[in-house]
Amino acid sequence: MEKVKTFKYVDYLWDDEKAASFGDDQVALFLYRSNILGADLRITNYGGGNTSCKTIEKDPLTNEEVEVMWVKGSGGDIGTLTRKGIAGLYTERLRNLKNVYEGLADEDRMVGLFNHCIYDLDSKAPSIDTPLHGLLPFKHIDHLHPDALIAVAAAKDSQAVTKEIWGDTMGWVPWQKPGFDLGLQLEKCLNDNPGIRGIVLGSHGLFTWGDTSYESYINSLEVIEMASEYIAKKIEEKGQVFGGQKVESLPAEERKEKAAQIMPLLRGLASSENRMVGHFTDSDVVLEYINSNDLERLAPLGTSCPDHFLRTKIQPLVLTLDKNEDLTDSKAILEKLNPLFEQYRQEYKEYYETCKHPNSPAMRDPNPVIIIYPGVGMFSFSKDKQTTRVASEFYVNAINVMRGAEAISEYTSLPRQEAFDIEYWLLEEAKLQRMPKEKPLSRKVAIVTGAGGGIGQAIADKMVAEGAVVVYTDLNTEAVETATSKYNKDQAVAVQCDVTSEEAIANAFKETVLAFGGVDIIVHSAGLAISKSLEDTTTKDWDLLENVLVKGQFLMSKSGVEIMKKQNLGGDIVNIASKNGLVAGPNNVAYGTAKAAQQHMTRLLAAELAADKIRVNVVNPDGVIVGSKIWEGSWAEGRAKANGITVEELPAFYAKRNLLNEIILPEDIANGVFACVAILDKSTGNIINVDGGMANAFPR
Repeated sequence: MEKVKTFKYVDYLWDDEKAASFGDDQVALFLYRSNILGADLRITNYGGGNTSCKTIEKDPLTNEEVEVMWVKGSGGDIGTLTRKGIAGLYTERLRNLKNVYEGLADEDRMVGLFNHCIYDLDSKAPSIDTPLHGLLPFKHIDHLHPDALIAVAAAKDSQAVTKEIWGDTMGWVPWQKPGFDLGLQLEKCLNDNPGIRGIVLGSHGLFTWGDTSYESYINSLEVIEMASEYIAKKIEEKGQVFGGQKVESLPAEERKEKAAQIMPLLRGLASSENRMVGHFTDSDVVLEYINSNDLERLAPLGTSCPDHFLRTKIQPLVLTLDKNEDLTDSKAILEKLNPLFEQYRQEYKEYYETCKHPNSPAMRDPNPVIIIYPGVGMFSFSKDKQTTRVASEFYVNAINVMRGAEAISEYTSLPRQEAFDIEYWLLEEAKLQRMPKEKPLSRKVAIVTGAGGGIGQAIADKMVAEGAVVVYTDLNTEAVETATSKYNKDQAVAVQCDVTSEEAIANAFKETVLAFGGVDIIVHSAGLAISKSLEDTTTKDWDLLENVLVKGQFLMSKSGVEIMKKQNLGGDIVNIASKNGLVAGPNNVAYGTAKAAQQHMTRLLAAELAADKIRVNVVNPDGVIVGSKIWEGSWAEGRAKANGITVEELPAFYAKRNLLNEIILPEDIANGVFACVAILDKSTGNIINVDGGMANAFPR
């Protein structure tokens, strides 16, 4: 096969030098191919598709040479696939399962028998697609879900289109649920059509292969390129897609503003059974589809590829709001949104009741995953940021499929019963049950001020470690970006924020909503300390402390509560004050007064917001010298002077003066915040002292 390195519709990513570094290690070359195929979302989305290779190995039991198939294991992702994510099976044993296979009703049992074919004892659990690779003879095989190929597969006349594009060089197999029998159908297709370069699976995807990893890679790209070129010509001939534009998009900034206004409302409704995290996209691909004349016809059809609807549910919810709707009146908007969600849930329940089997798992959350707002964009909601982002990406794939299929002829989706049998497959349910237990703060969105370092960063890091998605804010842009650099965007984002500015705080919450859909936890940790006598304290000192500590807390609470009330999911506000708000000491008038104000504001808000299930508490640190930014400046000198010691003696002094004689670290304050938001779920208006025990600071 000619080695073509220029493609218009897919990216050629093969690096000859890097491939050469693997030598003749076929497994390493298969993993390399998998990773670069998975890097292009037009070829296959996160978790979609699977790849394999076959090698000759020495059987540890007989010392004879045997063929072993290495294939992506269950639940993996080819874009990030490593040796730990693959299964190694005796090819002959896998093929011998044909002798015991008893038909379609036997599919689930066959999956259990794959374990009897294991060669590599460190294997990942084999996936349902394992026999599709094992029953084909080729050394390297790619099973992908390219948008262009699924468009062909989902077109009304898919088989004829396959013939038109590739002639006799491609096979075609009608839709069938993945499993052992589908592997037999692929084997039969190859036997009936020797010499073909691949097989199109109706409504599903593509199988291609090669004698080497490179040949399989090139074969896959060439087949995808031919389908993409065919679709592009069809679109050019039609002159428009999706029946043309029905709604004109709002300008980009207005779309973001609308999204930020409505997302908390959508999140609250989508979280009626389980709290969800959100994602928003208004890409050109999305806007072309959601603003089209054909949206009303295509959206209810649902997606065709199983990988798509397993992530996105069978169909989206399309909002009937006008793009110019005034979203400032939340009550009025909810009156319009509630019936739409109720109708969606009812239709999903009817889908379940109509299609369920006697042994089907219980009905899952009936709320929509994908929500479309014509003129504005597309929202998705799921259990965490990665899952909801991936769901959005899968629906973009589905849009591309519909776009291509409509250009070819007419888009067809899976029959509802077929879709249900995939969605509620007992094997799929078993996979869900094997998922790790969610962390305590999973599904929660947190925003932390002063998160560029010290106590604030420790708190934000604790939130991430316990499963929350977190917005780190700080006045120092470089510091907050450094603090989040160890995480990906599905875990944490950095936002520069001056807590004395109402506009800056409003923007920080807007970015929080656009990133994650809303907010559940607000931690005001931004602070500074000034230790001066009354005579030395200036009005500038006073105003600075009041603005950062007190006004900042007020503004954070005010903006955050507005979002929490829209969601109607309750929430937590935790303010980081100080022992100095309870204890009178010298050279501390401005700082101590501001901290006392923080504490009493907390009590006032706890009383006011309890009806909305918003809990407001205080964590009081004391003597956090190690790792605290406050102690890097003149505050340390002031406290040393007030206590008649040197700055160098401060750590030992503070460690010895508490009842437990413990050094207090930023991580200890983070644990106090965690207790407030994850453990003490029936506590509000409280002060939690994390100071090693200071008798004069006991609040009661």
